[in-house]
Amino acid sequence: MRRKSHKAPERLQNVVIDAVAAEGKCIVRTDEGVIFVENPTGGPGVAPGDVVDLRVTNRKKQYREAVAEHIRERSPIRTEPFCEHFGTCGGCKWQHIRYDEQLRFKHQQVVDHLTRIGKVDLPEIRPILAAHPTQYYRNKLEFTCAEGRWLTQAEAATHEPMDPRAVGFHVPGRFDKVLPIRHCYLQPDPSNAIRLAVNDYVFRHDLTLYNLKAHTGFLRTLIIRTADTTQQLMVTLQVAQDNPELLAGLMNFLQTTFPQITSLNYILNTKKNDSYQDQEVVNWSGMPYIEEQMDDGSGTPLTFRVGPKSFYQTNAQQAFNLYKITRDWAGLTGQERVYDLYTGTGTIALFVARRAKEVIGVEYVEASVADARVNAQVNNITNASFYAGDMRDILTDDFFDQHGRPDVVITDPPRAGMDEAVTRQLLKAAPSRIVYVSCNTATQARDLGILDEGYRVADVRPVDMFPHTHHVENVVLLTRRD
Repeated sequence: MRRKSHKAPERLQNVVIDAVAAEGKCIVRTDEGVIFVENPTGGPGVAPGDVVDLRVTNRKKQYREAVAEHIRERSPIRTEPFCEHFGTCGGCKWQHIRYDEQLRFKHQQVVDHLTRIGKVDLPEIRPILAAHPTQYYRNKLEFTCAEGRWLTQAEAATHEPMDPRAVGFHVPGRFDKVLPIRHCYLQPDPSNAIRLAVNDYVFRHDLTLYNLKAHTGFLRTLIIRTADTTQQLMVTLQVAQDNPELLAGLMNFLQTTFPQITSLNYILNTKKNDSYQDQEVVNWSGMPYIEEQMDDGSGTPLTFRVGPKSFYQTNAQQAFNLYKITRDWAGLTGQERVYDLYTGTGTIALFVARRAKEVIGVEYVEASVADARVNAQVNNITNASFYAGDMRDILTDDFFDQHGRPDVVITDPPRAGMDEAVTRQLLKAAPSRIVYVSCNTATQARDLGILDEGYRVADVRPVDMFPHTHHVENVVLLTRRD
């Protein structure tokens, strides 16, 4: 019987990386077509200008995919990564590229999406708003506690048995493997200290961690939230077993070791996934929320209550700049009725409310709408109302007849963008201005192509919310064609 032959993988040497492509990948243009270069876990990160050796991993009709096996010449835009976990951890994939070059690539990504996908006439796009600081900027991190420790190449080479437990981040592409983190540059103190203390407690008390394949074990996740303005601190543990003794030991340890924790909570989640929006949160000690403040220019800062399930922009300082751009472009005089679509917990709606006649927030998640109403009460804002439901079902002619048609619409949809039915309804509502905030410029560009029937793009401003990643936020001002 003839054996199946295995074709050797295609390899290319001395290839120059041309540019950055979608999702943070790099691109090489050859006579045979485009090659998308992915950085393999544990491998060298590539940057435009690098001269590399590639191994082709997949061949498609229109393009090839490859990974870099060796860097022969380093690009001049490179810089030394600041984190020891770079290349293995899934976060901060661009930290080997100078920050000014990161901004240039993100700006170009916005231009490419709006012109190639949206195909709309554009004004000169404003320079991207840089983030400051570029480290320790996140106010929320979620760490996985699992029995599935990722071994580094050095650890694997020893062939010695390793304890499978780890508290850290998932390795990209491996749902069952967790990289233990010694120091993370994403969240300010005491985030690292809390994570390391929990990790130490696990080993000292021989605590079981969740096995993602067998669905066994006690501790699942550790979620840490920090408030930039009030310095309040929330810790939420997610456990998979109803074991009051184990839970009390760990919670009392955290309460004693970190008295600065102002909100300590836990979630009993026996499902086979870590999503907890449908689970009960139990407040162990302190307040069931933390508070973040934001100056809206009225003389009295806004206070936002952020619970364990609440959405709040993870880069609070840059969110303030994003909201200012949004409010300024709304052009409010105090006489406008503003619709804030995909309002979440009402942060943008309340940020603009004191300069509008009325604000109407619409959001799919009922728990977020409840948070928005509480935040309105906390800030004594009486001209904002919030409604929960599917945007396609709520945003109807009947709703407009009941609540009034919008003078200004602010929309900040999820990565999937707006449903076409919602976009068409905005064309019918015909507000004088639409301010479109997006975390995905590809779907934003698609929606702009539809809105182009009744609106022109008057202004564009990219905002860097997540340094050292390929993600970029973008604000577009649309004005009605007369």
